[in-house]
Amino acid sequence: MSSSREAQKADFLARHGLGDARRFALAGDASTRAYERLHTASGSTLIFMDQPPNAETEPCGAGFTPQQRKQSGYNALARLAAGRVEAFVTTATHLKSLGLSAPEVIAFDAPAGLAVLEDLGDALYARLIGDGDGAGEGELYDAAVDALAVMHAAPPPEELTCGEVRWPLLAYDDLALKTAGDLFTEWLPQLKPELSFTADAVAEWEALWAPIRARGEAGADVFCHRDYHAENLIWLPERPGAARVGLLDFQDAVRAHKAWDFSMLLHDARRDVSAEREATSLARYFALRPDLDRDAFLADYNALGALNIARIIGIFSRLVVRDAKPRYEAFLPRLWGYLDRTLAAPGMEPMKAWFDVHVPAEART
Repeated sequence: MSSSREAQKADFLARHGLGDARRFALAGDASTRAYERLHTASGSTLIFMDQPPNAETEPCGAGFTPQQRKQSGYNALARLAAGRVEAFVTTATHLKSLGLSAPEVIAFDAPAGLAVLEDLGDALYARLIGDGDGAGEGELYDAAVDALAVMHAAPPPEELTCGEVRWPLLAYDDLALKTAGDLFTEWLPQLKPELSFTADAVAEWEALWAPIRARGEAGADVFCHRDYHAENLIWLPERPGAARVGLLDFQDAVRAHKAWDFSMLLHDARRDVSAEREATSLARYFALRPDLDRDAFLADYNALGALNIARIIGIFSRLVVRDAKPRYEAFLPRLWGYLDRTLAAPGMEPMKAWFDVHVPAEART
């Protein structure tokens, strides 16, 4: 980190009465953000978020045309927030307005890319379930479903606000979904040179996904966390109802199909989610949403789930090949297992046939 950035951070903390706080770095993820835990003089702890504002390509503006998005780069195409603090604080404000447990924003400087947040603790779902300690998997996943039901029950605003700060809640539209799915055909062959997708194979890929993407865009009618999985959920058992689920890493939120966050939760790249747990979680959601067309939802869940899994395979392939992060290759067998589960669903036969021809079983490792 440059000395000027460190000085900027120290000045920000001093301006907000935290100049004497002890700072401890926290483990990073695949993003350009960095986090520290602050230990204050009073004995409390807070989280310090550092998102350098120029570390990524620009996000998508509310009025961007498809051509403008292509010119701006991947974040605009995919409708990602580029880590902007404005996106985080406005999304946190929206989630808290629903009675959910996003971190309280203590202080922020959006142009500088800095924020101090409530510390929700270390009881990550992934850690609790992995240790077999505390709450059981069923209780944790039931609460996660309940929190999604709360998010889905409220009409999604077109714009999120935090005081004078505004951020658009854009739709996860056809172009964003296409950008997501095309990561697979672009990056998997670079990880696995034995695979080569011909122009005809790519054209067939596009023809198969186009109607699925259209269903995703047409059904984009709920708030979508977008990265809703066990590494981004914290167990807060002392809080009531759906607020027991602490929410992290939601700054890329969009308006999307209600199936999308379910795929993120139940097709979790970092931990095994059994078919039985998947079925139980979906059944709980249907009980909470008796008005929902169950068969239509399941058809969209499997189709968009397959797209989401293909997207993640593409992202992890890119992380290994381009970014020299080989640990992400270890997640691929689990993702192939989830993909096989979605491809076995009724209506997915043409997509299954494409994978069987172009990505044979021996390549799905």
